Amino acid sequence: MTWDDVYTAAKKVVKPRMLSPWADCGGVGAALVTEAGSLYTGVCIDTSCSMGFCAEHAAAAAMITAGEQRVLMMVAVGSEGEIMAPCGRCREFISQLHRDNIRTNVLLPGQRVVTLAELLPEDWKVETLEHETRKD
Repeated sequence: MTWDDVYTAAKKVVKPRMLSPWADCGGVGAALVTEAGSLYTGVCIDTSCSMGFCAEHAAAAAMITAGEQRVLMMVAVGSEGEIMAPCGRCREFISQLHRDNIRTNVLLPGQRVVTLAELLPEDWKVETLEHETRKD
């Protein structure tokens, strides 16, 4: 799967709309490609009381529901089609779903591709993984 395919899938689900006077959705779309080659998409849900979630979380929930957890590629797209970097919460969330997700490739503005490891310097989980390895 190419970055164009992943970007197109994320852009396709972007459909901003009001859900109620207190919530809107669809201003950001995300697409994840898994180790099995599956593609999952999701949109953000924003609420007045901050209980919403990001598009990456919605896509990850669909992925987990389908029984997968290893993400190879990830992109988020805004309402104007612009590529967006994942927020810190999304970076951390995806990195915790599988030990190898720290190597997930993320498409950033300017068509740059970096790993979650590059977006999460000084990752606190490294010490946990090193401790596990020493025990083995």
